[in-house]
Amino acid sequence: MAPVTTEPELETLRTQIDDLDARILGLIAQRVGVVMQIAEYKLSRGLPVYDAERETRLINRLCELRPPPLDAETVRRIYERLIDESRRLEQRHLTRSAAARERRRG
Repeated sequence: MAPVTTEPELETLRTQIDDLDARILGLIAQRVGVVMQIAEYKLSRGLPVYDAERETRLINRLCELRPPPLDAETVRRIYERLIDESRRLEQRHLTRSAAARERRRG
């Protein structure tokens, strides 16, 4: 099988995608960090962690803000997944935090 070669222009475009993906990943990590802070805040004040209305408002707002060439369904699907994964990480964080607090109490 012959090695795959690409044109310089294609490589340049792929490098741009790689750079954007690295930036997006960093922003997602920052977003999840803030999600964890919100979870701790809510937990310390006895507030419910899950807020379906907030999620709906957030997604609707982002669908309205979407720049071309994104369509509303794409934005909705991306953010539903991002929120689901954030919630999974948040739950894991809260479970670990609760276990750590229990260990400290003895």
